[in-house]
Amino acid sequence: MTGPARPGGAVTIRAVAGLAGVSPSTVSRALNAPELVNAVTRRRVLESAERLGYQPNRAARSLVLGRTANLGLIVPDIANPFFAPFIKAVQSRLRDSDYALFLADTDEDRATEVALAEAMAEQVDGLILCSPRLPAARLHATAARTPVVVAYRLNRTIPSVGIDHGPGIEQAVTHLRALGHRRCAYLTGPRGSWSNRQRLRHLTAACSAQGIRLTVLGPYEPRFSGGYRAADEVLTAEVTAVLAYNDLIALGVMSRLADRRVGVPRDISVIGVDDIPMASMTSPPLTTVSVPIAGVAQASASMLLSLLGAAAPRRAGPPDLATRLVIRSTTAPV
Repeated sequence: MTGPARPGGAVTIRAVAGLAGVSPSTVSRALNAPELVNAVTRRRVLESAERLGYQPNRAARSLVLGRTANLGLIVPDIANPFFAPFIKAVQSRLRDSDYALFLADTDEDRATEVALAEAMAEQVDGLILCSPRLPAARLHATAARTPVVVAYRLNRTIPSVGIDHGPGIEQAVTHLRALGHRRCAYLTGPRGSWSNRQRLRHLTAACSAQGIRLTVLGPYEPRFSGGYRAADEVLTAEVTAVLAYNDLIALGVMSRLADRRVGVPRDISVIGVDDIPMASMTSPPLTTVSVPIAGVAQASASMLLSLLGAAAPRRAGPPDLATRLVIRSTTAPV
């Protein structure tokens, strides 16, 4: 009888078959289609595999099962600290599943996103698109090739997890009005961003309702450099407060204003969106609209696993998770 494999040796399916006293094809069926093998034989195969420390070849197993056991996640910018906790939360949700996760970064470029989505759709069993800029036709074409879940963008026909921008934006406008601000600027983000459109829609409505004149500037790249560039335009807009598309733009604005000896919040108030970790570490700490990053990530991963039949559906809360204002030190009375 074949004995246990020596340390460092690769254990083959033939070795498992020899120890279990069955054919290699029976071992394959016991591991990949256990319902086709009687219970006694299946138990003997599993005990033999465990004794030998047999690890199935993932590539060969994918050919047998017709699936890759891989999932994909595409984000706009890995360097953006907003996406790090999203990635970690997706990984955490998938840790107990039988899937490996492939990660790709589009660098905020739509053409790159299209190419990555098309390539990954052929290599994974399912795909999470985080804050995608894909046109609707491309998005549906990708979803036709592999199960897709969209995060931070709602779609009527593709499973998606959005957030409710309304509460946080409305709280920000109410906060500014209570401080006496009546002239505010919004620094827009990427043109193709669903979140940018939602934030602007809620901000326009809230400012109109509360008698605040809104000036829309941009678009700006959603990075520190985008905010640094925006600051000079803010100063010519004759506003007393600024709400930026995200925290990175807000931090860039603050840096440039400091260079120009404009005080925050003494001369102008600044509010970001996202509540990334460094928002509370700046001087002064940034007032921001907090986004439920981990909640959206876990809901997206759970939704994809449910689509694949790999997990029972989890109730992750309402479809649109709500934002909220976090008041720190970059807002003050006019």
